[in-house]
Amino acid sequence: MTTVWKVIVAHRNYLIVLLVPFLLLPLPLLIPTKEAKCGYVIILMALFWCMEVLPLGVTALFPIVLFPLMNIMDSTKVCMEYLKDSNMLFLGGLMVAIAVEHWNLHKRIALRVLLIVGVRPALLIMGFMSVTAFLSMWISNTATTAMMIPIAQAVLDQLHKSEQETSPVGHVAESINKAFELQEVPDKSDASQETQKPDNRHVLTVEEEEKLEDVKQLEDEKHLTFCKGMSLSVCYAASIGGITTLTGTAPNLVMKGQMDALFPTNNNVVNFASWFMFAFPTMLLLLALSWIWLQIMFLGFDFRKNLGFGANASMKAKQKMAYRIIKDEHKKLGSMRFAEIAVTVLFLILVVLWFTRDPGFIPGWATNVFNKNGESYVTDATVVIFISLLMFLIPSEIPTYLCHNRAQQVTQQDSTKQIPVLPALLDWKTVNQKMPWNIVILLGGGFALAKGSEESGLSEWLGSKLTPLQNMSSPIIVLLLCLLVATFTECTSNVATTTLFLPILASMAQTICLNPLYVMLPCTLSASLAFMLPVATPPNAIAFSYGQLKVIDMAKAGSVLNILGVLTIMLAINTWGYPLFDLNHFPVWANSTSAASCK
Repeated sequence: MTTVWKVIVAHRNYLIVLLVPFLLLPLPLLIPTKEAKCGYVIILMALFWCMEVLPLGVTALFPIVLFPLMNIMDSTKVCMEYLKDSNMLFLGGLMVAIAVEHWNLHKRIALRVLLIVGVRPALLIMGFMSVTAFLSMWISNTATTAMMIPIAQAVLDQLHKSEQETSPVGHVAESINKAFELQEVPDKSDASQETQKPDNRHVLTVEEEEKLEDVKQLEDEKHLTFCKGMSLSVCYAASIGGITTLTGTAPNLVMKGQMDALFPTNNNVVNFASWFMFAFPTMLLLLALSWIWLQIMFLGFDFRKNLGFGANASMKAKQKMAYRIIKDEHKKLGSMRFAEIAVTVLFLILVVLWFTRDPGFIPGWATNVFNKNGESYVTDATVVIFISLLMFLIPSEIPTYLCHNRAQQVTQQDSTKQIPVLPALLDWKTVNQKMPWNIVILLGGGFALAKGSEESGLSEWLGSKLTPLQNMSSPIIVLLLCLLVATFTECTSNVATTTLFLPILASMAQTICLNPLYVMLPCTLSASLAFMLPVATPPNAIAFSYGQLKVIDMAKAGSVLNILGVLTIMLAINTWGYPLFDLNHFPVWANSTSAASCK
């Protein structure tokens, strides 16, 4: 029996791939409607995504095969969903992020901020959280965590080392070592005298040894606790920072794509500027609450001590040594090279162009220049692809003909030697190695599912079944849905979560006369609240891989943060979110039949 069970476990994925489609097959056979057929595809993909029997990107390709075979959608229409405007926005944003990583600009920013903040316990956690959150706004959460955790570990190791050197245990150990060194090579002339002289060295009693051992154990436990808090602060800050920008994390782009697919006439209500104005205050508030909670959990309630006020001499020495580590790491980077300066300038231009393209409260540059009949032809994807193309064209060093000294050196060289071609800021080999192509396909699969649900009528059917929710108040509905999404995202990919939930929630909102954005926005942000399990998101897994954390540590800290996150999102959507997206009114773009009945 055990042998059979081992075989089943070893071939689990193969068995699921073969059995699950056949077990679900009665659904489209017994109910031969488009809604049932589309439901079959969605349930099958949801199970495969949750159990990860195939790579997520491979499962996302199912609609290309199943939708045409089941007469849900034409193959041409399905394939068009895999490379929409949101996918290009994702590609362009990642190419800019890859350039920032390639030239170590993110590390320079991180170390500079840590030098400004300092190394006192609470401020050190705040510094790492702030830097991680800022970087994850622009580059992937995984890359940010992978860079910041080793820096945090190096600083904490130096703190622990200096603490051992300045503690009573360290002093006693040092004196004992010196005594052994004196004993190793005694002088022959003094050998007879040494036998006559008594040993004046202090010999530790059993009680003193036990006491020192307790002190050492206490210091080790304190260091381990601090390491746990620091590791969690970095991975949590990466997830929190990702919600800030439209390109910060994949669920945000899923929501943008679903809006454009489900409501083509939404007047670009969700763009980079409007998203940032809504999500940035949300991120700041949630980051502050997370910092306070992690400080209470891992440093205690003595905020004055945590902030470094009234520190003794040994504590100041320890902080000074940790500060020196960060300073040395920063010195290793040297002065900013031309490539770093160029990437910084292009990045700042990108952010400015994004914010001023169509701010909403005033006409933007795209509204006045690149439009026809009042409709802008430029999107956020246009801007980021333009900046990405410039990175492939601009050289990473100043050309010799622009630098007088270098030009003279080149002319003095043998004219027969070929002048090397300067590499660009970005090359395709680097992009191809670091680009997560599986996520691009996963986004496309989500858009195909949403379109299939709309074409088959499944979204409308599911939304009609949720009409009893109309008897509840709107905030309670959104609160329950956010808790559901935040719980579901702990067990499966946040992209898969938003892909599955958003079309259904949009249809439900239309049916009960709620602005779809009032439901879709908070649920999208809730999909990033994956704080409880190591497998919930890659940043959690990276932090867990260092071996200091246990699952129970992450579960305790993450469960409270999940609740704080949902409450923060509820506060945001019911305060500054209302005027920003005009949530008081049911929008005209939210489909004709529903809009007519809700007016």
